[in-house]
Amino acid sequence: MMSHKSTSTLRILATAGVVLFGLASQQAMAHAHLKTETPAANAVVTSSPTELTLGFSEGVEPSFSKVEVNGPDNKPVKTGAFTLAEKDNTQVLIPLPTPLTSGKYQVSWHVVSVDGHKTQGQYIFTVK
Repeated sequence: MMSHKSTSTLRILATAGVVLFGLASQQAMAHAHLKTETPAANAVVTSSPTELTLGFSEGVEPSFSKVEVNGPDNKPVKTGAFTLAEKDNTQVLIPLPTPLTSGKYQVSWHVVSVDGHKTQGQYIFTVK
């Protein structure tokens, strides 16, 4: 049979474990993860897109975020200003003022979510 002290210690440890798990789960959910992109990752498009659209799991801060595009031969592509969709701070719009030539393009992004967490990533798409 367990003593009262052992039972109390187990309850405290169990409660602490639940609290820590809850905090860890909240932190994992508190980052802006890329959920959608247009053109899509690994897509082959037949015509040059006029803009990139990146959709994140939570709102992002445009002042502290950046999207870069590199084209064939790893050359930087000129883009327009980083903006958010009207009334939706999870949708990033990147204008492509000059038509893209045929080849593979890499989109690299790093964003700061509205709660201050940083995330980054990259994906590719191809223009036929």
